[in-house]
Amino acid sequence: MDKVTIKGFYLVGISVRTTNQNGQAMKDIAGLWNWFMSEAVLQQVVNRLSDDIYCVYTDYESDKNGFYTTVLGCKVATKDNIPEGLICITVPPGSYNRYVAKGALPQSVGETWHQIWTSDIDRRYMADFDVYGERSQNADNAEVEVFVGVNN
Repeated sequence: MDKVTIKGFYLVGISVRTTNQNGQAMKDIAGLWNWFMSEAVLQQVVNRLSDDIYCVYTDYESDKNGFYTTVLGCKVATKDNIPEGLICITVPPGSYNRYVAKGALPQSVGETWHQIWTSDIDRRYMADFDVYGERSQNADNAEVEVFVGVNN
């Protein structure tokens, strides 16, 4: 884990409101991924800066136990030309703890989040995100960056 400063950015994609209670987030986020792939959302996003897929957790009701919104999408250059049916959010700038989940997907990412949830880091609960880049393409041996917003 290392601490990094992230500039704010725009993300265009699809979303679901969920909670970690009773395994609901696992079901909802799996459904969001299925929707993202089956509807070729990546290809619909104009002005995308890369083909990296971001999974952003934001709009927290309280903390890890409350409701929050998950947005699956791509980083874009501008908020212009949002395709119908997609949304645009702003990921705020700030300090983030950066982790790297290594191994089989989605287990490695889930294990990394479990470690974060059980830690005592001083989280902001504004936005956290996973980045599925080039090194995440091999689902059996992936590397996914996980960024957790923290207070200074």
